[in-house]
Amino acid sequence: MKNRWMVIVLLALVLAAPALAEDDPEISIEDTAGIIIGEVTYDDVVWSFPIDLSEMDPELVRLANKHILLPSDYVPGDLVTMKTRKQDKDGNNTNGGVKKASSSTMKLREECAQALVTMLEDALDDGISLHLKSAYRSYQTQKTMYYNRLERNNGKDLGYVTKAGASDHQTGLAVDLIPKDWLEKGMTEKMAVAEGCKWMANNCARYGFILRYPEDKEEITEINYEPWHLRYVGVPVATYIMENGLCLEEFHVELQAAIDQFLADGGRMSVVRDFIQVSAEND
Repeated sequence: MKNRWMVIVLLALVLAAPALAEDDPEISIEDTAGIIIGEVTYDDVVWSFPIDLSEMDPELVRLANKHILLPSDYVPGDLVTMKTRKQDKDGNNTNGGVKKASSSTMKLREECAQALVTMLEDALDDGISLHLKSAYRSYQTQKTMYYNRLERNNGKDLGYVTKAGASDHQTGLAVDLIPKDWLEKGMTEKMAVAEGCKWMANNCARYGFILRYPEDKEEITEINYEPWHLRYVGVPVATYIMENGLCLEEFHVELQAAIDQFLADGGRMSVVRDFIQVSAEND
């Protein structure tokens, strides 16, 4: 990345230079005005976004909602089956598994799965037991679930199960986690009072997860508040989203604005193309 850190190097050389003679003019802060520390450029075009493109994976930040649909044939290529946690006599995880809320086979993308195991182990160290309720769901599975939910609710969409192609679960990066003391209770927003959900909200970004459907973003996500639903996006993006109180849709609005500015300034489309999403046309 040409000139990416040039300003830092130049400034470092200035600061590291021998002390000036008494008759040399002093360098004031005004003399360094206009120098931007850490400015990132691609072919001399500034990337004006808090997160560098190299720190984001377009697949990990992929959006799926009612307006940006995933293709019906979209299946992540690196899905791994989540094992049921086994432990030794000291309670240590011996197989890299997780506690599950059911015996169902559940899959996640490999990077997400690894991060989840680490997070759940650390939660246990803090006295928090979280159980995996749901993970990857195929387009067809989501289509069936949505149809069945509408059937039970006299055709009304209550905002908890979305139509096929719009499900975060189809990305293979979404998980529903249930605190141990809530396993026999219904999955409603009341779960937010559970210590396990509080722990997730406070700690998930450290492992690359975000709260996908926050309480104060329902008008934007068009999904009810789900304190149990986490989405893996990678640590840099998760940290930015959670620290700034955003939902994934708002993050994409900011990202697209940065892309538009980059292209307007003469940046190459090939640099940002993978981060531009177009909705699939599903039935």
